Amino acid sequence: MTARSMSKGSNLPVDARAVRAELTWAAGAGVPDIDGSALLLTGSGRVRDDGDFVFYNQPRHTSGAVTHLGKRSAAGAATDTVEVDLSRLEPAVERVVLCASSDGGTFGQVQGLVLRLLDAGTGAEIARFDMVAGTETAFIGGELYRRQEKWKFRAVGQGYASGLAGLATDFGITVDDAPPAAADSTTTAAGPSAAPGATTPPAASAAPPAAPATPPRSPVAPTVSAPASPAPVPPAVPPSVPPSAPRLTKGEERLPVDMRKRLSLRKEQVAVSLRKHGAAGVTARVVLVLDASGSMSFLYSKGVVADVVERMAAVAAQLDDDGEMQAWTFASHPARLPDLLLGELPEWLRLHVRVGEMSLFRRGRKRGLDPSQVDMREVGIQNEEQKVIAEVRSFVRNSPSAAPTLVLFFSDGGVYRNAEIERELREAVEEPIFWQFVGLGRSNYGVLERFDTLPGRRVDNVGFFAVDDIGTVPDPELYDRLLSEFPQWITAAGRAGILRS
Repeated sequence: MTARSMSKGSNLPVDARAVRAELTWAAGAGVPDIDGSALLLTGSGRVRDDGDFVFYNQPRHTSGAVTHLGKRSAAGAATDTVEVDLSRLEPAVERVVLCASSDGGTFGQVQGLVLRLLDAGTGAEIARFDMVAGTETAFIGGELYRRQEKWKFRAVGQGYASGLAGLATDFGITVDDAPPAAADSTTTAAGPSAAPGATTPPAASAAPPAAPATPPRSPVAPTVSAPASPAPVPPAVPPSVPPSAPRLTKGEERLPVDMRKRLSLRKEQVAVSLRKHGAAGVTARVVLVLDASGSMSFLYSKGVVADVVERMAAVAAQLDDDGEMQAWTFASHPARLPDLLLGELPEWLRLHVRVGEMSLFRRGRKRGLDPSQVDMREVGIQNEEQKVIAEVRSFVRNSPSAAPTLVLFFSDGGVYRNAEIERELREAVEEPIFWQFVGLGRSNYGVLERFDTLPGRRVDNVGFFAVDDIGTVPDPELYDRLLSEFPQWITAAGRAGILRS
């Protein structure tokens, strides 16, 4: 197998029987301590019990399939390694998430952060993923996932400001925080070095506070145990942080009951993701862009695109004060769709989620269209991303907003206008827009998946990830991927004067 340098969101097949995931970084004074770990997930995207969390205090899974091999240092470089025997993973395990946590600082203070995937048998390098981070104290470097009885590796590069405890909570592990300062005498038994499932002994009321027996370790310090129910358990929201609560949006009461319930839950999950990444209370104008090229036909006909739009409506409902979402479709040419109003979501899906068309002998407007509908023959069937990017930029310039703009851009690839797309996105660096591109399972995303690594930009204004089947990605994970870089951009753009308070 030939080694491959990967960008965020890219994936490749893994033919090796067993692999080693090596996390390396430049060690030195002032650099936080880094710990690697792994989570074994079922098809629901959650662990089965606390044994599915493999880390320094629980270094071997009961199946023997995943082992934390530990750290080593040489010539100023440090490495922490997790080995995964793919042939021994139980059938119920569909993903192995490769994580890391920092102790004593953030990942932004860590230089040379790289995840290497090696063939455990031969030592040959399969993939290399160079990562960049900011204020995160926990990180998902990549994941191994099962697809049609074969294994693949995806470069993820997603950070968590809430530490490994926050990351673990997302995947079904309940983290019982250490007692407050007044009860410091109990922290040594179940503090940073406590294994998952350990319990905290009661404090002796007459005993003076005891000094910790061992130095603190990584942010997974709190006691960890698996929940009895598979339902997601979002972190509790303190009463003092009302901005992170789901926004009430005019029109929701007109939605069908089932859709209204889904929207309510999804808004809460969006709020949790924002809070986790340090962006509670952030507002933004949300713009949706949908690829309508010919290769997308299958995703439209199977309802995948309609489902994506419904899931994105929750992002607009939470981030945008009026809950409205501007929308474009594109193929050979872009076309603006009517604004998506929350209370009209079912009708909007029926009228406007449509693939492009081609007609060699068209005369006038296509018959039978609703007056609000775009004639998709004018949109065509070929990929011209740069045209819709330019049109969205023009809209933002001509319709200024006090809030930044978040563009959610969905495409199945086939990118070939790389130079033109790069020029548009480079020029957009100085504009109050963050572009989040999502690949829907095909390939050849060109400059979109490379843009994160391109030099010469004051701020990183582009995010990208790809999924094989977006319908199988749980809502909390999808919203985390969509929103993980947006808060970092807001901070950087504010410092650069691109955003003004």
